[in-house]
Amino acid sequence: MTAAANTAGAFAPALLDWYDRHGRKNLPWQTPRTPYRVWLSEIMLQQTQVATVIGYFQRFVDALPDLATLAAAPADQVLGLWSGLGYYSRARNLHKAAQLCVQQHGGELPRDYDALAALPGIGRSTAGAILAQAWGERHAILDGNVKRVLARRHGVDGWPGSTATARTLWQHAEANTPDARVADYTQAIMDLGATVCVRSRPRCGVCPLAPDCVALREQRTAQLPARKPAKASPTRTTCMLILRDAAGRVLLHRRPASGVWAELWSLPETDKTEHAARAARTVGADIVQWRTLDAFVHVFSHYRLEITPLLARAAALPHAADRDDLRWYAAADCQYLGLPAPVRRLLQSLPEID
Repeated sequence: MTAAANTAGAFAPALLDWYDRHGRKNLPWQTPRTPYRVWLSEIMLQQTQVATVIGYFQRFVDALPDLATLAAAPADQVLGLWSGLGYYSRARNLHKAAQLCVQQHGGELPRDYDALAALPGIGRSTAGAILAQAWGERHAILDGNVKRVLARRHGVDGWPGSTATARTLWQHAEANTPDARVADYTQAIMDLGATVCVRSRPRCGVCPLAPDCVALREQRTAQLPARKPAKASPTRTTCMLILRDAAGRVLLHRRPASGVWAELWSLPETDKTEHAARAARTVGADIVQWRTLDAFVHVFSHYRLEITPLLARAAALPHAADRDDLRWYAAADCQYLGLPAPVRRLLQSLPEID
């Protein structure tokens, strides 16, 4: 028997036994467990916790219950349903992948691993998770929770995002994945990482893998997995223009197809408050009265954005009607749009213009 077989033989049964007693079995995407629902949940769970995803998932499938309805939906509806989850490229890729499935795969997610992994937003780990959970096929996964479990259990040094460390973790992931009960195993190792083998203060006393855990034995749970090498987070600044007409509608501007918040509806921006009037005219509005609101900071993964809101009463200029990327929206209608989270919060907390 190979070393890999020995590892899998000890690892999977202990994990599955723990899952039978403590695992999460009533998540909304598990009942019913269809390929579409599994796929949607896996995309939503990328960089987002289960507790946050549940409400968004239910709202999304209520509106777009299957792949065909997702493919046919307007981009604004998809982004609106996603609004607040962040990392909006996930929603755009989800939409594009659904359309490709209709065009190239008969309206279904492909069961072929290479074809599935080639779809936008579906890489090696997500493809494995879909095939394992939707069809019970033996494929390993390696999301953030799994990386932490494997790095600690096997004592793998190095940042998991590096090529060499990721290669080693994939080898352990493949070796530990059993031939039977793959769907349960996949959920089990994700659950263990999310609820027991957590980043800070792991609950080693109740972990089924503790007897053979290298990190526990060597008292290195705080060091494994290694953190990403730190970089200074720069701060950028912008001024957001909240332009309201006499009816109380707000002028929104659709952002470009690339870059931060791509294709979302947002507020017009300028670099400085003293340039506000000129920026407003550029987007088809003439400021009548304005005041500056308190600045706040929104944190992205790679930088901090300091936002100064400028609340203004404005009049529409004639040429604004000729642009598809500009629209006046009533406040009540904004809730259905794909808006960046800080913009949504800003619009929800607007004071009246004096």
